[in-house]
Amino acid sequence: MNISQHIVQAAKFFPDKTAIVFEGKNIRYADLNSRVSRLANAFKANGVQQGDRVSLYLPNIPEFVICYLAAVKIGAIAVSVNPMLKAAELEYVVNDSGSVVLCTVGELLPNVSRDSYTNLKHVLVCEGDAQGNPTLEDWIAKGSEQIVTVNMNPEDSAVLLYTSGTTGAPKGATLTHGNVISNSWSAAHHSKFGLDDSTALFLPIFHVFGQNYVMNATFMSCATLALYRRFVPDEVLTSIAKNHVSMFFAVPTIYISLLNMDLSPYDLSSIRYEFSAASTLPQEIWSRWKERFGRPIYEGYGLTESSPFACYNHDFRHKFGSVGTPVENVEVCILDENDKEVPLGTWGEICIKGPGVMKGYWNRPEETEKALRNGWLHSGDTGTMDDEGYVFIVDRVKDMINVSGFKVWPAEVEQHLYRHPAIKELAVYGVPHPEKGEIVRAAVVPKEGEQVTDNDIIAFCRENMAVYKAPAAVDFVDELPKSATGKILKRVLRDQALES
Repeated sequence: MNISQHIVQAAKFFPDKTAIVFEGKNIRYADLNSRVSRLANAFKANGVQQGDRVSLYLPNIPEFVICYLAAVKIGAIAVSVNPMLKAAELEYVVNDSGSVVLCTVGELLPNVSRDSYTNLKHVLVCEGDAQGNPTLEDWIAKGSEQIVTVNMNPEDSAVLLYTSGTTGAPKGATLTHGNVISNSWSAAHHSKFGLDDSTALFLPIFHVFGQNYVMNATFMSCATLALYRRFVPDEVLTSIAKNHVSMFFAVPTIYISLLNMDLSPYDLSSIRYEFSAASTLPQEIWSRWKERFGRPIYEGYGLTESSPFACYNHDFRHKFGSVGTPVENVEVCILDENDKEVPLGTWGEICIKGPGVMKGYWNRPEETEKALRNGWLHSGDTGTMDDEGYVFIVDRVKDMINVSGFKVWPAEVEQHLYRHPAIKELAVYGVPHPEKGEIVRAAVVPKEGEQVTDNDIIAFCRENMAVYKAPAAVDFVDELPKSATGKILKRVLRDQALES
């Protein structure tokens, strides 16, 4: 097996079908496969061997797809690097992975310090001013189109995806060919990707959600990938009709922003399916979306270490507020702090077993052993399971707030506050307190033109939930800090609150 074989198959059966639409240009499957094969041969000609690491320090451009598939095609390991990283952060990932090639673009070259890398042999520039480095087009032009895809075992490493490092140095989650192929198939199956679909990918392609659930599942289905550098609302929404986008994948913050926009200037009639993942979708947002558009937002659950797809809230048996049941060949259980299974309906840590679970953390045996205890991937998420196997996420273990010994889950407070008519977006988090241990704090983005006070917010909570769950302090902000994937960065809010 080999991840890149989906492109080979698509080029064989649908050579003239559009594989990628990007900034007004169409790339056929035949041409994509040809460029991947030529670059794969060029990698080999420049010393890249099976098992070597190739870092992709690239934005959302077709060249990411080409470099990714060319690397895995010859049995090398593709290392996804966040293009927002600066020089020191990039140096850590490149050296930790031991990459021999770094693929990037001209505008990111100021962050590339050749003298700082231990194993790097080549910097390959895929777009913009190469500044004396070899270019992707140079290598592709010299590479032969004739190549035999390396046949890999399911357990062979294929991709390194570095975690955000919120609790220490980033770790490279090592996904295998078997992980990615099984997970992409599950995504295509449950979300019903079809040959005639066009999928929108503005989520970061370096992230597991965009890379496997959208990109690889699209190619596996011989569908068309409508690729965008980033989510620019007017640009993406205007192009939906032109690109016949039928499947829309986003994180909750994007759905929240869309609900607060006037969408009447845009023709969105081609969209048949919306999907949300990466963080919890507030139930109020789900309800407002369904009421406005007549369709549910489907939800999935997983994490980088599970490739990511582990649960899906099925269309034939949707449960409000749940992330669904485990997908094919995946098991989910809820364990306590002693790794014992808890009774149904009881809180505990969500743990996952199945073909999508990572091989481990790159060169981190102790952390791998901790994460993969007794054959189960420990997610760090707190949740419950009902008698039909539906999983309900309570919150991240590390985000739980301890107020005078009482547990407060930020997600519960957020779910309630989204019902307030003046709130556009918010985040709830804990900060230290000398007497209570911690107190609840909220950062709120009000809707334009709405007047609301901190006392209004606090009273709204106290009327409907236990007093200790209500925010003790409310900050009104213009926007919330977010990661490249759109997740709200509560650690930044916490640090800002402590500094104020």
